Amino acid sequence: MGPSELTVALAESDPTVGFRAVLGLRRLAERIESRQVALARAQGWSWQQIGDALGVTRQSVHTKHGKLS
Repeated sequence: MGPSELTVALAESDPTVGFRAVLGLRRLAERIESRQVALARAQGWSWQQIGDALGVTRQSVHTKHGKLS
């Protein structure tokens, strides 16, 4: 689901369509987060700094993204 379809889905009264929009937004957020974590690590950020920026613990961000670095 692209951005324009998400916008339309948010105004939809059918929960099935709305849930597809939620799933699309989650997937987009995951891709953005992964990309930003990779960029931060490449620039020397610590797991603590990344966790602080995301509002989570360094352990949780490392568990989620550590295998990618």
